[in-house]
Amino acid sequence: MTDHPHRSGRSFEELVAEGAAVPTEGWDFSWFAGRATEQRPSWGYAVSMAARLAGARAVLDVQTGGGEVLDFALGRAAAAPALLAATEGWLPNVAGATALLRPRGVVVVDSPEDAPLPFADAAFDLVVSRHPVRPHWGELARVLKPGGTYFAQHVGPGSVFELVEYFLGPQPEKSREGRHPDHERADARAAGLEVVDLRAERLRVEFHDIGAVVHFLRKVVWMVPGFTVEAYEPRLRALHERIESRGPFVAHSTRHLFEARRLG
Repeated sequence: MTDHPHRSGRSFEELVAEGAAVPTEGWDFSWFAGRATEQRPSWGYAVSMAARLAGARAVLDVQTGGGEVLDFALGRAAAAPALLAATEGWLPNVAGATALLRPRGVVVVDSPEDAPLPFADAAFDLVVSRHPVRPHWGELARVLKPGGTYFAQHVGPGSVFELVEYFLGPQPEKSREGRHPDHERADARAAGLEVVDLRAERLRVEFHDIGAVVHFLRKVVWMVPGFTVEAYEPRLRALHERIESRGPFVAHSTRHLFEARRLG
């Protein structure tokens, strides 16, 4: 084994089958422990959210996923807001988020991510979101009270693009421009929001076995649209052999912290 220091000792078929069998609901990534790692942003979003929750009266969490981030933040907040609501558009996540958040007094509303937010104008003094698919700036501004805050962590441009291009080949440069913080700053301003903080970081991601790659691509479905093990079996097998002989596949995620205030 000394000439293959990275070998896991597990077969390609076994690892792929394991990655393909894991449920994908929610945004709990604990399954990846020991199999994949992602450097965390320096600002600690969930902890920062907890501090803001304590000072808010009415809070909305947009695209809550399985509710894990809001649950974490509420568990660490010094005080809970009087009104708590969350939206989610994927039915398995709606059920999971409801079960997790209802005991904390959160009303979870089934709302597609591309639909208008089902709330009255100026209903919230704090809107939070971790990794929204796409911020709908006009809707975010509409449901915020004058002086209210949008506090979110967004996925940035070209995130984990090394993995995307491994499977799909070189992508057009313009495909890296979506989610760019400068574009989002301009869109937020156009909607009547004042951007008070915007920080971006590029973070190291490592995949230690092919099962982790399979589960990641099943969970984060927009990375390789239409991904299935069968369709990409040759590339998966080649990547498995590469990881076994050379060590983890390294990519980089991009994240930005976004804080904006509705002008009154």
